[in-house]
Amino acid sequence: MTYSGAVKVGGPADVHELPDLMISKVAVGPMDNNAYLLRCRATGEQLLIDAANDAGTLLTLIGDDGIASVVTTHQHGDHWQALADVVSATGARTYAGREDAAGIPVPTDVLVDDGDTITVGRVTLTARHLVGHTPGSIALVYDDPHGHAHVFTGDCLFPGGVGNTWKDPKAFASLIDDVETKIFGTLSDETWVYPGHGGDTTLGAERPHLAEWRARGW
Repeated sequence: MTYSGAVKVGGPADVHELPDLMISKVAVGPMDNNAYLLRCRATGEQLLIDAANDAGTLLTLIGDDGIASVVTTHQHGDHWQALADVVSATGARTYAGREDAAGIPVPTDVLVDDGDTITVGRVTLTARHLVGHTPGSIALVYDDPHGHAHVFTGDCLFPGGVGNTWKDPKAFASLIDDVETKIFGTLSDETWVYPGHGGDTTLGAERPHLAEWRARGW
């Protein structure tokens, strides 16, 4: 089956099979959050991005192999409702952006800064600190050596625009500047975007609209 990134709460995961990495996407909770399970194909080690809600669904997705780590993209409560239960069940190491860790009620084992790397087996993810939706939001970039990049953007980039900055001009300017510089400015149009809610997109589909987003202010 071809991966589409279209998932719904209560439905099955959609799996994106890459040469070195398997990405399983599932939707959970009342705010239709996306959670992503990354599995290194060489070692079987797994990493979860956003234990957002419904620990039972996430633990079933994780399976008997467990996870080595769980990354929380930012401090908003809808992205960590299942974190305590998942960590308790798996013993996973926790990661979060340095400026957001205090807002997450599960201790963060590793504080993440811009440019830091996180590994899952033999696969390396690079963190990009994006300020505006929250002070410490992070995106994770997987630069696939066999193809284009893949980026997990949390609530900082969606199809049709950047994340919510609640009509705060300073926060919006910061977020769109960071997204434009650190994401669009360094990655190709083929880059696949996996957001914190809803459907996926590519940088190529969104790039023509950057000036429009900046002009409208959200």
